[in-house]
Amino acid sequence: MQVTCAALLPDGLIMPATSRSPFFAYLFACLLGLFALCGFWYGIGKPVTLPDVASATHKLQCASYTPFDKDQSPFDVPFNLRPERMDADLALLSKSFECIRTYSMTGLEALPDLARKHGLKLMIGAWVNSNTVDTEKEVDLLIASANANADVVTAVIVGNETLLRKEVTGAQLARLITKVKSQVKQPVTYADVWEFWLKHPEIAPAVDFLTIHLLPYWEDDPSNIDAALQHVAEVRQVFGNKFAPKDVMIGETGWPSEGRQRETALPSRVNEAKFIRGFVTMAEQHGWHYNLIEAFDQPWKRASEGAVGGYWGLFDADRQDKGVLAGPVSNVPYWSQWLVVGGLIFVGTLVLGGRVRSTRAALVLPLFAALAACSIGVWGDLARVTTRFTSEWLWVALLTALNLLVLVHAALTLSPRTGWRAQAFNALERRSGWLVAVIGFAAAVSMLELVFDPRYRSFPSVAFIVPALVYLCRPVSVPRREIALLTFIIGAGIAPQLFREGLQNQQAWGWALVSGLMVAALWRCLRVRKV
Repeated sequence: MQVTCAALLPDGLIMPATSRSPFFAYLFACLLGLFALCGFWYGIGKPVTLPDVASATHKLQCASYTPFDKDQSPFDVPFNLRPERMDADLALLSKSFECIRTYSMTGLEALPDLARKHGLKLMIGAWVNSNTVDTEKEVDLLIASANANADVVTAVIVGNETLLRKEVTGAQLARLITKVKSQVKQPVTYADVWEFWLKHPEIAPAVDFLTIHLLPYWEDDPSNIDAALQHVAEVRQVFGNKFAPKDVMIGETGWPSEGRQRETALPSRVNEAKFIRGFVTMAEQHGWHYNLIEAFDQPWKRASEGAVGGYWGLFDADRQDKGVLAGPVSNVPYWSQWLVVGGLIFVGTLVLGGRVRSTRAALVLPLFAALAACSIGVWGDLARVTTRFTSEWLWVALLTALNLLVLVHAALTLSPRTGWRAQAFNALERRSGWLVAVIGFAAAVSMLELVFDPRYRSFPSVAFIVPALVYLCRPVSVPRREIALLTFIIGAGIAPQLFREGLQNQQAWGWALVSGLMVAALWRCLRVRKV
């Protein structure tokens, strides 16, 4: 009595034993695809060990602090900061820091008492802007708090990057600083990006010490993680020599853990930890005063600075340790969860494909399923950190739905098209031309954004890998005029976006490669004649 494998295993996962060649090819491809899926997520998520800089016996100097929950922003009306949130935050920060820096006086009336409770010192700041009434109110609150809390307030900061924003003149700012100095006993300073101290030399004589911001990622010529610390050291040395004997404090320095690459500057959790740990070691060796930006991730900043703006924290917005200061650090700490999602996509694609029809299909289906599981998972993780507005969530939903439709179309193409699979395949096949058109339109829009307005936009490469490869390998009939225009837009944008981003930007090259695949796929579709 002969028994086939199909009689023993679930339908859709294996071929009959009478077809040994496809069976072993399919088994081999499944194992290879599963190995690739697991290896991919472990490879990008595995923890990296670096030398620690913070411990129970070694506290760091200072960190920027804004007491917003992850769903709050300074633009909220009404403006509501919770003392219990600040109390918990300072309790956490007091374990690793001696001091915190603030940027405004509004809503922070309880902060000095809480700092005193947790043994922290304060560098308090007044928010100076073009509104003279608001500025006067902030300065008056600054003076009052400094005088009432001399035991915890070690310095006051009159304005933050106000000259950068061109909201006051250097002369106006100098007068404000002089006013504050006449009414407080603490040292008085102003904080701005280092170039603006050189552009406004009239400010230096007015302050007791200089507070400069050094953020290699945001420089006009961004530094990569290996050169960033050297750049910081060089600028600090220039300022130390130029403005001696006045002290120079590095008032903001750090590295983003998420977001788009700028030239060679690549955000990641590991790179943030490398920069912060390397900087602290260097600063303490040289005896520099410093403040790290920032204590907690601030999601509200993504609205004005792109995804990268929300991820400069040493802790995330839920107050969970990102591993920046001590211990192993992972670029994708949730990699195991994405592996589960990828595994479901992988198995679902195999079940959808059913009993494959040939050795070729037996090899292609599992490997394609693994690729789709990886790319859709990466797209999901990217969307999690980059999406800011309702319109962007809708955009993410559209691209995700397109990927899933393409995945289903490809799996059914490789399957024995009988029963419901035949019906589903025929329905998708009839609409495949317009499916390609929508994908091409989305790719063209993404290309135009990255050519004309790229600074705060992330590269959506992973959202187009699966569609590009599927329709490159199996072109379908498409609306000719529309697809020809979209093909031209995508192809014409490849060189300009590479030029704008710099030839050392790997993310830009990734987008260029995917765009090239998309152009080739659309071109092949244009050559398909309607039957």
